[in-house]
Amino acid sequence: MACATVPKAIFKNGNSIPMIGLGTWNSPPGQVAQAVKDAIDIGYRHIDCAHVYQNEHEVGEGIAAKIAEGVVKREDLFVTSKLWNTFHRPELVEGACRTTLKNLKLDYVDLYLIHWPVAYREGPELFPMGPDGQTFVFSDADYVDTWPAMEKLVEAGLVRNIGLSNFNTKQIQRVLDIAKIPPATNQIELHPYLHQAKITAFCAKHGIVVTAYSPLGSPARPWVKADDPVLLDDGTVGQLAKKYGKSAAQILIRYQIQLGHVVIPKSVTKERIGTNFDVFSFQLEDADVKVLAQLERNGRICPETGAFGHPHHPFEKEE
Repeated sequence: MACATVPKAIFKNGNSIPMIGLGTWNSPPGQVAQAVKDAIDIGYRHIDCAHVYQNEHEVGEGIAAKIAEGVVKREDLFVTSKLWNTFHRPELVEGACRTTLKNLKLDYVDLYLIHWPVAYREGPELFPMGPDGQTFVFSDADYVDTWPAMEKLVEAGLVRNIGLSNFNTKQIQRVLDIAKIPPATNQIELHPYLHQAKITAFCAKHGIVVTAYSPLGSPARPWVKADDPVLLDDGTVGQLAKKYGKSAAQILIRYQIQLGHVVIPKSVTKERIGTNFDVFSFQLEDADVKVLAQLERNGRICPETGAFGHPHHPFEKEE
């Protein structure tokens, strides 16, 4: 499938983002570079990364290899990265971005997000843990002070677009109230067990593109429990997969696209990377979209429990 067939979402500033991208969270070390190369060969032009995933150097290797081979040019690709929670202080933002650019072997990223609204203690530890061994040590940095430093990255040409991730509606509004450059997107957990209808409607109202992470339910997440429901094994999803002659993953990815969301499924297996991309040759009937909507169970997979108690935790008092 040629990349030209992939539709794009349009940001408020007129820039665009491919509706499907390769997610790299929780991808095993040593396999990410090959996954990126396979994805580019298959037709992906959107790669989603983050400093905290600790694999951006491998992503950079994969991108550099395909550029060197002439498969793509830099301008053909849309690369997203994210500012981690330990770098929220305004004076740390540019340095964090430059570290990401160095690891990715790029002069700029297409989209740079504040990864979470919560700030952790500054320093070399990505997850500074308190004495209880369960709660992170917080910083008093406020994301509304971080945002102007994000805007400066655009002015400096280090990033093309800036946005948010895991922000609730009240937090998005606080950013909108002070922003010279409004956020282009809010990347949030979305799948049939968690629809976040209030946030997606709020984003639509304000011209903020929604990006869906964990669209397949992240079955390999490190904290999964034996009795947790497995979205890919859901009977309703399975029935739809049989009806359309597609995999459960393809049904779930197509669902997000039909809701108007950019979607970033993760895999390091070439075959799955390929089938995840093959979601533009069919369309779910409206009745089946409604069936998937009825699977809602407010089943949040990524609650960031170690940040409970932080005044900016987005889910304790969701707005």
